[in-house]
Amino acid sequence: MPGPLHGVKIIEMTSVVLGPWACQMLADMGADVIKIEQPRGDSNRTLGASRHPGMSALYLTCNRNKRSIVLDLNQPGARDALLALVKDADVFVHNNRPQVMTKLHLEYDDMRAVNPRLIYCGAYGYAKAGPYGSLGALDDSIQAVSGIAMLNEMVLGEPRYLPTIVADKTTALTVVYGVLAALFHRERTGEGQELEVPMFETMVNYVMAEHLWGMTFEPPLGKPGYVRLMSHHRKPYKTLDGYIAILPYLDAHWAKFCRITDRMDLVEDPRFLTLADRVRNIDDTYQITGEIMATRTTADWLKAFDKSGVPLIVVNTLESLTTDPHLEATGFWQFVDHPTEGKLRMPSFPVNFGSTKASIDKHAPRLGEHTEQVLREAGLSAETIKELTSTRAALTAEQASESVAHGGD
Repeated sequence: MPGPLHGVKIIEMTSVVLGPWACQMLADMGADVIKIEQPRGDSNRTLGASRHPGMSALYLTCNRNKRSIVLDLNQPGARDALLALVKDADVFVHNNRPQVMTKLHLEYDDMRAVNPRLIYCGAYGYAKAGPYGSLGALDDSIQAVSGIAMLNEMVLGEPRYLPTIVADKTTALTVVYGVLAALFHRERTGEGQELEVPMFETMVNYVMAEHLWGMTFEPPLGKPGYVRLMSHHRKPYKTLDGYIAILPYLDAHWAKFCRITDRMDLVEDPRFLTLADRVRNIDDTYQITGEIMATRTTADWLKAFDKSGVPLIVVNTLESLTTDPHLEATGFWQFVDHPTEGKLRMPSFPVNFGSTKASIDKHAPRLGEHTEQVLREAGLSAETIKELTSTRAALTAEQASESVAHGGD
């Protein structure tokens, strides 16, 4: 049975990770996603290991299950072609600054005029209504302005960015559930609408869910910051031969932890009597836990806590994730044959639908691979398509390849 979004047509005009990863998730769930690219292609086509130009690792991991069409939207004919695609689309997603869409005359009102049922989703740095609305943004700048970098300062003594593009990916997830909610609303009412998914507001919402803490109240009842997460002792614990993650969090967990480690003295220690006590004395809690873990091997601890219910697990590296026994047993890693890039490892879509399975059905497309096909489906005549490609308002895969080879000119 096809995925839950089978029959939904999505036009995406996105690049980097935020937009492409969001639209890939929608594509994994069965939507027909058409990726509009400029002549030089998505910038991520050049980042990471690659076998051929324009088909790098970062592009391949964010753009499967899509079709690619190249349009030079600075040319009127290309804009008209895009609007032809929008006429029967369900969703349009972009991650350009609002001013770019204004300049291109591709704002919500422009598209609503040709398709009133369209769900138009813009994902960019900051909500248009605020003073930051005209600023560009990338993951690092959003980690900075949303407080994430300073969380590390509170723990490590200097502000640091997380070594993952958490702002891009969290906002991408927000795009997905926003689009799905809008599709549900349209099913009920028949109404399309415009969605704005700003990275800044998304990440402040994300960060302050737990870190608002004492400032939840007005006037404040304390400082912001969830104290358990602010301890510099909060990290994987070193064992005799590696590292392990353990969190005897609840009172029942702590009691089992003390019994299994033969440290029943800690059960009566006033610093650790309850969860609230352990959080209040979190540095001591983590430090003592770490001292205990350092006395035995990782395998010994895994055996000792087996079936105890105490949260405990090995610490994976990025390399060991590819051979993790749980991921292997669940079939998480999939291997697909790409017509030009050979055998590729791909992570599965994480939601296991009982009836409408998500799947990998299409390879990540070459730049402009589906230009002619998609334009024909939009109702453009052979003559119009020929004119678009001859003037380079639209590029075929062969033309796009030449364009990339010459630096996008």
